[in-house]
Amino acid sequence: QVQLVESGGGLVQAGGSRRLSCAASGRTFSTYHVGWFRQTPGKDRKFVAAIDLSGGITIYADSVRGRFTISRDNTKNTVDLQMNSLKPEDTAVYYCAASYVLRSAPDVGDFGSWGQGTQVTVSS
Repeated sequence: QVQLVESGGGLVQAGGSRRLSCAASGRTFSTYHVGWFRQTPGKDRKFVAAIDLSGGITIYADSVRGRFTISRDNTKNTVDLQMNSLKPEDTAVYYCAASYVLRSAPDVGDFGSWGQGTQVTVSS
């Protein structure tokens, strides 16, 4: 399995931007689709964005479409999540995850490898 490590979390004011990065170890990173999910206390982990093997296909949750952009660099084994126009409701722990499958509506159960998460807090 691929190992994933997220970074870039922190405190940001509403309306601001933050860029999260997911670094992967292993030579087979380019064989995985990658997704970002987020979770708040007491709630289920929810899909945010996903990108296919080559970066040619991206999928977004309705709540972030137009504000967040997912991208990947297979030469660096990284997947980034650029978050703009942040809102307090974006506050969560953000996780990246890897999968061999990518459905039009990605689900937590599709992803077998997960990072440890990074906290993003958006203040109003």
